[in-house]
Amino acid sequence: MQVFAAMSPELPLTQVPAYARRIERLGFDGLHIAETTHDSLAVALLAAEHTERLTIRTAVTLAFVRSPMLTAYAAWDLQTFSGGRFELGLGTQIRQNIEDRFGMPWSEPRARMAEYVSALNGIFEAFRTGGPVQHEGDAYRITRLQPYFNPGPNDLAPPRIWLGAVNARMCELAGGVADGVVTHSTNSDPDYLSEVVRPALRRGAADAGRSGLPILVASAAVATGSTDLLVEQDRERQRRMLAFLLSTPAYAATLKRKGWHGLADDLRALIKQQRWHDLPTVLSDAVLDQLVTAGRYDQLPNLLRAKYDGIADGVVLPPVGADENEDEPVRACVRDLRNGAGDGVD
Repeated sequence: MQVFAAMSPELPLTQVPAYARRIERLGFDGLHIAETTHDSLAVALLAAEHTERLTIRTAVTLAFVRSPMLTAYAAWDLQTFSGGRFELGLGTQIRQNIEDRFGMPWSEPRARMAEYVSALNGIFEAFRTGGPVQHEGDAYRITRLQPYFNPGPNDLAPPRIWLGAVNARMCELAGGVADGVVTHSTNSDPDYLSEVVRPALRRGAADAGRSGLPILVASAAVATGSTDLLVEQDRERQRRMLAFLLSTPAYAATLKRKGWHGLADDLRALIKQQRWHDLPTVLSDAVLDQLVTAGRYDQLPNLLRAKYDGIADGVVLPPVGADENEDEPVRACVRDLRNGAGDGVD
């Protein structure tokens, strides 16, 4: 099982180099970079500059706030700069954020993302060959790339494209066009992955005539630490995060699948009243127990394998805390997850 590390979106840019180096030393396969308060591609450049073997993957870069050409330039540069270690994860975000936070137009996300990926592939091919580009679709028209503006070929393959996917239709698209899929922490329940996500990936791959499926990495909701106290503190962090995320209708499928129909309504009611700090009170301990995998670093390998073996190809662990005294337990946890070993700790 591959093991990736998340990074706190609140981490200052000045601390990104040291954090990325630390993640590499701890044995992780790669680093996931979200896009919340920083530009994900700028953060990826910092992480790539200060590591040597780590896969640097955006999880996810917001597609619809950038033109495909602008994204292609950045991704091509990052792939070249990192020596082939960069992977471009793309996501749609929700309509309210695209229109009201970024001031950009919104359109039906599945069709637009399909066209976005198609445009990127066409641009990457033009870069690879030094030739022209010709993409004309409903959302994007890209037909001009003079030699002066074409970075030209390099010795590396184009960046692999991943999609952040939640619902079945986006998973079908990912099955047809993506190299990998990153799930959302609100929809990484093993039952959801096996009953909704994987069948959708198979349908998409079959429709596209692909013989294999994209790599599936579960961004599970995990609360951990080297002591039971730290686990409990991290569990409360997850309560706050999940309450905020699950207030968004697009992410509330987990609540409905588990029969908690009223919780989504309660969360949205608080949002309408701007009572952001009250959101965590809606998620009881019983609900949290089903949403979060909680355990010390020495317990996590067995807990996560019990949930995800045979379902996901990899998992994402939460951001590593600032206390470097935790490094050895983290390193052992990553090693055991990657090697499929465990000590049977209860």
